[in-house]
Amino acid sequence: MALSATMRNVVSVGVLLALLVGVSLLPPDTSLQEVEATASLKACVPPLYPPLVTGDPDKPGIDIELLRAVADHMGVSLLISENRAMGRDFNPRNWNLNRAQCQVIAGGVVDSDQTRSFLETGPAYADTGWAIISPAPLASIESLTVGTLALVSGLDRIGLASFLRTQNATARVVASADALVGAIADGTLDAGVTEAMLATKLAAENGWTIAWASPELGRYNLVFGLWKGDITLKRAIEGAFAELSADGTIAATLDRYGAAPID
Repeated sequence: MALSATMRNVVSVGVLLALLVGVSLLPPDTSLQEVEATASLKACVPPLYPPLVTGDPDKPGIDIELLRAVADHMGVSLLISENRAMGRDFNPRNWNLNRAQCQVIAGGVVDSDQTRSFLETGPAYADTGWAIISPAPLASIESLTVGTLALVSGLDRIGLASFLRTQNATARVVASADALVGAIADGTLDAGVTEAMLATKLAAENGWTIAWASPELGRYNLVFGLWKGDITLKRAIEGAFAELSADGTIAATLDRYGAAPID
C-alpha cells in the first residue's frame, strides 16, 4: 500500500535527523590544531625519488623545498620521516604509514581517482604522467623492447600495459632507476617508460631524449597527500600554496630543478 504524504514526510524527517546525529558523532577535525600544538609539520617521503626527493642536503628536492616553504609560512618546523617502502613499492597499502608518523605524504603523490580513494590531496604544483626516454628520438615504440618503471602510486598502469600491447612492444619490468638506465645504456632496452618527473631527470643526466607517452594515457597533477578528514590542515596548506605561488616561490623551485613542461 502506498505511503501517505504525511507518512512520507515523517520518514524524510527521520532520515534527516539520523544523518545529523551521525555527523555529530564524527570525531572533530583537529589536524591543524595538532600541527600548531607541536609547532611541527610531519611529512613522510621516500628516501630517494629525484627530482622530488634527492637526498642532497644542499639541493634536497622539489617536494622537500616546497614542504619547507609551507612549514615556514605556517610558522612551524618541518620534520621529515623517510619511508623505504615508498621508494620500492607503488602500492600504498604496503607503506604502513600512520598519523603518528606523518601528517603529509610527499615524494611522488599523483592526484588521481585511485589516490583520492584513500587520501585527501593538496594543491597541484606540477603535471606528470607516463613519459618515454631513449638515447635518440623515436618515431614510435612499435616492436621495441621497453623497460617499465612504476614507483609512484596513482598512474594508470593498466592503461600503460594496454598501450604497450597495441604497439607490439616487449615490456620488461625494472625495479629501479639505476637498472633502467643501465639496461638502456647497454642496449638491453631500446627505451624506458616511467613517471615524467623522474624521466626528465634521467634524460637530462644521460643526454637522452624524452617525450610524453600516448595522449590516451592522460596526465595528472603532482600533489601532497593528507589523511582523509584533515580538512583544516588541507586549507592551511592551500593558503600557504596560494602565497607561495603569488610570490614566485613555486615557479622558482621547479625551475631550479629543471622541472619544465615536456614538449
